[in-house]
Order: sequence, then C-alpha cells, then structure tokens
Amino acid sequence: MKSLGIPPGGKTAILNFLDGDYEVKSGGTHVICAVTNRVIPLDELKYWCVSRQEAYASAEVAYQRYIETDAIKHNIQ
Repeated sequence: MKSLGIPPGGKTAILNFLDGDYEVKSGGTHVICAVTNRVIPLDELKYWCVSRQEAYASAEVAYQRYIETDAIKHNIQ
C-alpha cells in the first residue's frame, strides 16, 4: 500500500458519509479517493457522495465521477 502514499502507521478510516458531514465508523488518519486511489487525510476531506458512499480527492474528480455515473441516468451531457 506504499504506492498510495499512506504514511507509516497511518490507518484508513471507515466513514459513513452524510449530507454535509460524516461519521466515523472506524477511526483512522485518512480515506482513499474512489476514482484516483489517492490518500486523503481526514482533515482535508471535502468531497464525497452520500448515495455511493465514496470519497473524492477534489471537486474535479467528484464531477468526473458524477458524469460517469449519474449524468447518464439523467441524460445530462
């Protein structure tokens, strides 16, 4: 897992993503971006999807994921 940039001793947190917040199910120092596999420290986590329960490294990555999934369902191009 070193290729993901996980700091030594760092543990991946398990979160329940809510609207505008999240709750920690299992403590850790970071989560992994669902699209890029980048490590996101919890204090830098800003983007996630409640319906898919996924974390994203940036707004651009979150939008990319939306286009790949939800936009097709809603016929948005």
